[in-house]
Amino acid sequence: MVIKIVCLRCRQKLTVPAYAEKITCGKCGEVNPIIKKPSPATSLEQGKISKPMEKLKKLLLGNTQRLSDSSGSSSSPPSKLCALDESGNQPPAKKRAVLCGVSYKKWKYKLKGTINDVMNMKTLLTQTYGFLERNILVLTALMTKKQYLIQPTEEESDTRLIPTKANIETCLKWLVNGCQKGDSLVFYYSGHGLRQPDFNQDERDGFDETICPVDFLREGMIVDNDIYATIVKPLSEGVTLHAIVDACHSGTILDLEHVYERDKRMWVDNSPPSGVRKKTSGGIAYSISACEDNQIAADTSALNSKTINGAMTYILIDVVRGNLNITYGDLLDQIETRIEDANQQGWFGGSRILSKLFGPNLTQKPLLSASEEFPVYERKFKL
Repeated sequence: MVIKIVCLRCRQKLTVPAYAEKITCGKCGEVNPIIKKPSPATSLEQGKISKPMEKLKKLLLGNTQRLSDSSGSSSSPPSKLCALDESGNQPPAKKRAVLCGVSYKKWKYKLKGTINDVMNMKTLLTQTYGFLERNILVLTALMTKKQYLIQPTEEESDTRLIPTKANIETCLKWLVNGCQKGDSLVFYYSGHGLRQPDFNQDERDGFDETICPVDFLREGMIVDNDIYATIVKPLSEGVTLHAIVDACHSGTILDLEHVYERDKRMWVDNSPPSGVRKKTSGGIAYSISACEDNQIAADTSALNSKTINGAMTYILIDVVRGNLNITYGDLLDQIETRIEDANQQGWFGGSRILSKLFGPNLTQKPLLSASEEFPVYERKFKL
């Protein structure tokens, strides 16, 4: 019996015996661990981690400083997944990205544009901003309804790169692990976003924002507090993080302390009412979200007759490609203006939550937040 995997580095398809625990890619030399698909009776139904998954975690997690999450628990950040050079040392990755897209196939609230969004964002990073493919982790998969199990599809056949809660958390730790002055990091997410009551007095509106991994019905959502603790708090001096999140209720998904109000042309305080400070460790974090915390985001074909895309993602990429010297303020203005124009013309017939729940006119205003205030019409947007 044999199994098929895809090389983590060069994406070459490999065939290996079922009993093997690792394989060296004949094309690029990458050593790939073999992760067997867990049986529903053990790993999924009982919530246990299979032995192959434990081996993968040991491979990815190094003896580096531990990161604390919002609840006070901790977990070790993974070592870089990029390839080793001939000397066995990990090459520096000045630019690194994690891109996630979830479609929720066969569900009532399925999304049709998320995979397109991820591929377009990857193209922007590699062709416009010089990111190397080996330093970009792409997590994409569809979700089937049957028993809430994860079924690899044509989008992703490697179980390590399916956007489960555990995989996303592991890759986010990889994103910031070992970051150094001058590094540029990007986290992109296209999928469902939800809200849940906040009981820690961290939120001014009383709700935590969340993203929904492919297995969120079984494993739960990823909360903004945990995203902050994983990829914002560890940012050291000279490191820049951009989060671009195309999801409903995604406005303050990074829990950054400063939110820019475009209508008032001013920054407003978003620090927790509890008094807890949510700062970086010296770096700077930016977040561009598809909508405000109480709004929904559109998935539409109106902006491109050939494909369905997230409205914010499609417009952001189109605007940036047309003006590489654009400022954050001008970028925000153009995204909102084009979304407003499309909305007034009735283009957003489909949405990420049924229109009947929220009304036919889908108000969607992109939101910019940051770990520090800055002149939005002077600073250029650059990944």
